[in-house]
Amino acid sequence: MTEISARNRRPVKGKSEKGNAGRENPGRGASLRGTSPLAARVLELVASGQASSRAELAALLGAAPSTISLTVGQLVERGLIAEEGTHSSTGGRPRKVLRLGGTDQFAVAADLGGRHARIGAVLPGGRLERVTTVPFVIDDGPEEALPRLADTLQALAEEQGRDRLVGVGLSLPGPVDVDRGAVVLPSRMPGWNRFPVADWLRERFAVATAVDNDANCMAMGEHTVRPAEHRQSIMVKIGSAIGAGVIVDGHLYRGANGAAGDITHIRIDGAADIPCSCGKTGCLETVASGAALVRILRERGADVASPEDVVRLAADADPEASRAVRRAGEHLGQVLAANVNFFNPDAVYLGGILSTLEPFVAAVRSRLYESCHPLVTEHLTIERARLGADAGVVGAGQFALQRAMADALRGLGAGGSGAGRPDPHAPRTP
Repeated sequence: MTEISARNRRPVKGKSEKGNAGRENPGRGASLRGTSPLAARVLELVASGQASSRAELAALLGAAPSTISLTVGQLVERGLIAEEGTHSSTGGRPRKVLRLGGTDQFAVAADLGGRHARIGAVLPGGRLERVTTVPFVIDDGPEEALPRLADTLQALAEEQGRDRLVGVGLSLPGPVDVDRGAVVLPSRMPGWNRFPVADWLRERFAVATAVDNDANCMAMGEHTVRPAEHRQSIMVKIGSAIGAGVIVDGHLYRGANGAAGDITHIRIDGAADIPCSCGKTGCLETVASGAALVRILRERGADVASPEDVVRLAADADPEASRAVRRAGEHLGQVLAANVNFFNPDAVYLGGILSTLEPFVAAVRSRLYESCHPLVTEHLTIERARLGADAGVVGAGQFALQRAMADALRGLGAGGSGAGRPDPHAPRTP
């Protein structure tokens, strides 16, 4: 859905609900525009699979059941939500199951890496179909690389049913200006700086488009398959570089300028004066990333050329590789400890190729338990991403589906049909 601002994330209870009656609890016959903040949140929770009943929506949003029932009823009337079947009941009235109005609608999404892309069709609730890995050379630049990727995504959409495609999502390995749908000052993406990726995709596919940073996409994707009570989490991607996505109260937190979670350039003592890709020295990336491990092991005489080679050596219990991997995990844990102590999340999820190594994960976990306050770690979950390599694809697809729903809400509020097709002249919503 549209990114919900902090002021709209607060539960609606008691007197505040009455005070907001004209905005979130209108009488019958009021326009959907008056309820769009709550309607957007309802659609977001249903689309992501975090809520499938009115009772669950009321509990997650802190709103009165009557308010939720009215909002859901409006969305049902307009075809954006449907009710079918019932939940198994342990007593009392059976609860109807909520789903998006068009369960056959889908988005195509891609998680881009340096030499490949993971692609798939993402359905409401985060279900992934036709997932595969295809060649993709990011160094070719957007003018050459994007048309080839678009052809692949177009073929995927045709296989899934092109007439039901409502969105295209892209996960990019660099800083992204979400408002403009463009990468900004990337360190390993020559030719991509400020290229209008989202606009290019929208012109090509004529559906809603969403472009975001890979760690943010992974955070969103992983959040859809985690327990509903895990409302605060940090998702860390450790590949050639390092990034983090932050979920606050069930929503992706971007920060003031969209740079929240950029832990890769935090300076640490163990990095000394090693030059970083950002132009500075001593960053976490220089000692804990996949690219750093390649450099470290090559300096020690190992035959490695990629993070995949590092993983292969460590998996074979090579002593030098195992020591380097553990040390990298300790460095990452050192930086995460400060963030975990400050943020006090429910969970820390680890993704990316280095997260497949148990010594790395164990080193991160050990450092967090050692450096964090016991109250912070008492119920803290620290583990690999359940979705693994698919987390970024699912997250990018979810962002695209949410953008399509936002477009549909905007169209309804303006008196349109709400078909979910984007207005190319409408302002973008983050």
